[in-house]
Amino acid sequence: MRAFDLVSPTRLQDVSSLLEDGKGQILAGGTDLLDRLKERIDQPERVVDINGLRELHGITNGVGLSLGSLTTIADVAEDGRVRDAYTALAEAAASVATPQLRNMGTLGGNLCQRPRCWYYRSNDYPCLKKGGHECYAVSGRNKYHAIFGGGPSYIVHPSDTAPALIALGAELEIHGAQGERMLALADFFQGPRENLLSENALGLDELIARIHLPKPKASTRSTFLKFREKQSLDFAVSSVAVALEMDGESVRDGRIVLGGVAPIPWSVPAAVEQLQGRTLSSAAIDDAAAAAVEGARPLDENGFKVTLTRNLLRRALQQLA
Repeated sequence: MRAFDLVSPTRLQDVSSLLEDGKGQILAGGTDLLDRLKERIDQPERVVDINGLRELHGITNGVGLSLGSLTTIADVAEDGRVRDAYTALAEAAASVATPQLRNMGTLGGNLCQRPRCWYYRSNDYPCLKKGGHECYAVSGRNKYHAIFGGGPSYIVHPSDTAPALIALGAELEIHGAQGERMLALADFFQGPRENLLSENALGLDELIARIHLPKPKASTRSTFLKFREKQSLDFAVSSVAVALEMDGESVRDGRIVLGGVAPIPWSVPAAVEQLQGRTLSSAAIDDAAAAAVEGARPLDENGFKVTLTRNLLRRALQQLA
């Protein structure tokens, strides 16, 4: 690990000046950053510990819910307000890693974590995400890589909470040198064609302060399902987050977002269109599941993800029915 200066600001407005030169990295829970520092993937001159900023902690009521970016994943999973009104988020948070990591990891950090691709994480491969000239997954081992939205890099976004938050209509409160701005979480993530060296729309001087969730309508049903090869400490091979607004037993509207299959959380509005105005019958569910995987372009080793994702969505919709 390269030596660095550790700075602990006490005011939110001081963070931007510590980041804007591009030589700083934010330390929240540290469950991803510390690994990257030890692996020398990141070698910042300055690590900015933001844990002393009280306004970034905790969950508060408003029109909906406001979650500080430093709220731990465990607190999100266990909060009664989240479990009751935002079920998909509670289920997604509960699925993250292990109890120890959920107690350390933060919601903001979970959204901003870097790719888990073994080529990106290895110093032996100067891949595209690290400024190199090749995505080694294209002709290499690509079992866990993208089947949607890939190219020129085929990483997948590893967050479990992101698909659930997007399905529930979350917005981000972002702070930087120019002040505060709001951004829909669905517009926060950026694929490799748009932003090759990063995965989101944060400027060098910016950080997520809070995540805002609108109050769901009483008829909303939501759920999150994830497939992983190990039952603990594993990332999603594929996941689905579903939030549906019902009109009696018929679907009025909703969002369906896939995880683990694309460089960003992958929304599939075509699947929702198959459900609108219909009850959650077997035929409607089959149509939505088929629409969700239309256009998939698997690599040599990950064609199984198409069937897996289709069946995960079918199961999630059956649960909501």
